[in-house]
Amino acid sequence: MAAISARLPPLNPLRAFEAAARHGSVSRAAKELNVTHGAVSHQIRSLEAALNVALLERGARRVKLTPHGAALLPTLSSAFQDIATATARMTRPSTGGDLVVSCVPALLSLWLIPRLSRFSEQFPGVRLRLTGGNDPEAVFDPDVDVCIRYGQGTWGDCWVRHWSDIELFPVASPTLLNSRPLRSVKDLADHVLLHADEGREWQTWLTAARALELSKGRHHFMSDARLAVEAALQGNGVAIGDSRTASTLMARGSLIAPFDLAVPAIDSFYVVCRNEVKAAPIASVFIDWLFAVRDEEDASTEVQTAGRRALRRGRRGG
Repeated sequence: MAAISARLPPLNPLRAFEAAARHGSVSRAAKELNVTHGAVSHQIRSLEAALNVALLERGARRVKLTPHGAALLPTLSSAFQDIATATARMTRPSTGGDLVVSCVPALLSLWLIPRLSRFSEQFPGVRLRLTGGNDPEAVFDPDVDVCIRYGQGTWGDCWVRHWSDIELFPVASPTLLNSRPLRSVKDLADHVLLHADEGREWQTWLTAARALELSKGRHHFMSDARLAVEAALQGNGVAIGDSRTASTLMARGSLIAPFDLAVPAIDSFYVVCRNEVKAAPIASVFIDWLFAVRDEEDASTEVQTAGRRALRRGRRGG
């Protein structure tokens, strides 16, 4: 054991770096760790000195990962999460029972269910009942414990926490694009636009693309984003995907984003529940897990982005 410990950098500096890198802010890291801004900065500098590499680029308002920092962050985040999970198992060994979760259909089908086995492995005593929906009134339904909602976060007299902003962009199946390519935004005129709302999200993207005239083309309207994405998977047209729910399908090659342009969505995802439910251990473990997985995936995305930036800089330098 001593040999293993000798190879580890000091743990407090590692924790300070992980928190600052995850938040993109030394101040927010200091608030999370309940220490001063100066203490976090000192810990990170001591870690960089111990490793003899730069881990963060310090800007006026935010910090950015260097390639070395990007390589270190996911391992650290995973390790700290494993420690937190193991501790939770010891301190709350009896957490179990039934939990009813109501979730936006697209997020439920395309994000939560693909990760469900990870939750089951960590909390085998919790039995989930999952329902799809985005009805704001369900937040106050006594038969529903936790809601994940897409909206403005304006639910009163309950516990609300912002979970994720998203970006919007067109997605289509490879089969459709092989038969009718999308080489430019103007080519959308030859395609059916698939809507998950009354047209607002497509209008937002087309406005940013300076192609609002394309909104006069052919359209199909669906009751939610899951149906619009399913229609796109079947080659029925081009849908608006988002940076949370479309990521897995794009990684598999089932969907393609033909354009580089992405626009921020007006709404966001929120975790919502009644105040008395939040105090229940079974609800807390599920909510904590949701945020832990989000943080882990955000860190991984930042690593990939930093890697691409470093690659581009290397090519320019060569």
